[in-house]
Amino acid sequence: MQLRVTAARPGVVNFELDIQKEHTNRLNILHGGTLACMVDLGGSLAVASRGLFATGVSTDLSVTYLSSGGIIGDTIRAEVTCDKFGKTLAYTSIRFTNAKDELVARGSHTKYVALAWKDPQNITDELSPKAEKSA
Repeated sequence: MQLRVTAARPGVVNFELDIQKEHTNRLNILHGGTLACMVDLGGSLAVASRGLFATGVSTDLSVTYLSSGGIIGDTIRAEVTCDKFGKTLAYTSIRFTNAKDELVARGSHTKYVALAWKDPQNITDELSPKAEKSA
């Protein structure tokens, strides 16, 4: 898919995609399935940005299409946020904008992460906010 991550911090990831022919539908505009795939991938990236190596499995995914995402040669941008990060479920939301910074779609993705917490490659402790010690 040639997606580019442009920024990442714990709980938030920004990425973009240059629209190519394989990302479009028969009307030569960005295919809704491409956006749905980006919601799925984006949700996993947001969970990974919180320190989980294995990001769990999807339990729910939705996309709301507000306007055309663009044509071949345009760039679609996304910002995905991990809204809630629990022991069992992680909830993410995503916003898609065009080159004019207009909202073209939004989505949400829920992941079952209970088993993912057991992966030895997790770095959740390293990414957790540290409480400052008072003097």
